[in-house]
Amino acid sequence: MSNSSSIRHFLLLALADMRQLQLLHFCLFLGISLAALLGNGLIISAVACGHHLHTPMFFFLLNLALSDLGSICTTVPKAMHNSLWDTRNISYTGCAAQVFFFVFYATSEFSFLTIMCYDRYMSICKPLHYGTLLGSRACAHMAAAAWASAFVTALIHTTNTFSLPLCHTNALGQFFCDVPLILKLSCSHTNTLRKLGLSAISACLAFGCFVFIVFSYMQIFRAVLRIPSEQGRHKAFSTCLPHLAVVSLFISTAAFAYLKASSISSPSLDLALSVLYSVVPPALNPLIYSLRNQELKAAVWRLIMGRFQKQ
Repeated sequence: MSNSSSIRHFLLLALADMRQLQLLHFCLFLGISLAALLGNGLIISAVACGHHLHTPMFFFLLNLALSDLGSICTTVPKAMHNSLWDTRNISYTGCAAQVFFFVFYATSEFSFLTIMCYDRYMSICKPLHYGTLLGSRACAHMAAAAWASAFVTALIHTTNTFSLPLCHTNALGQFFCDVPLILKLSCSHTNTLRKLGLSAISACLAFGCFVFIVFSYMQIFRAVLRIPSEQGRHKAFSTCLPHLAVVSLFISTAAFAYLKASSISSPSLDLALSVLYSVVPPALNPLIYSLRNQELKAAVWRLIMGRFQKQ
């Protein structure tokens, strides 16, 4: 029986046994990560360089893109390394760092999705108060609060998780270090309350944000349906649907992955779900937002064409 001090490394989930499949997984992860880096990088550059995009909606979108970049850079490079070099090892400190940054970026992403929902609510339901309540200072304070709360949440989860004694196998059934799987390795019966406390903190934060988003969109749709002109309704929906699609993808995949019954659990299903909520959203979010937003598409196109003309 060992504890956390004697564990020097963890074993991540092997994506495949055949060398050809390992290389295929490497190529798939490489393609997804490059798409995420390109898409989010273009959004960050377009919003930063386009002065007409210096509005609350695009400011929060820039922060969301930063969260997506950090999220995919936390999990995918190690998975690509393991697939390419046919290994499963991750060091103890590397696993702790991966847990911290994954929780940090996942929490910040959910926070910014919630803030963006508030931005859409104020824009559509309270347009006369929009400029007052969502000024530059208020936006900066909300962004700072989102990043700070994500840091505190990640610090609490990481310190509590890795302070528990680990006495089972060091094999994790996941391609990255995830808090619930590490907690399963703990054999200390006296720390059950701490495990439940971690779960309760995450559940309360997530449920609170989820209720706020649902309530806000109920008010948004009621306000949109009262708009007399069809063009006005279309414009309002075009700003809300991308955000709603991103929120639905993020919440549905993460909720099903963590709340599904153990009887329907299998390594292949768990792997597919983990890829859906940890890897796919950072790559799809830029595409979802740019498809429906003409201002953003125009800014990205001007940025690309400007780079080509300079060359």
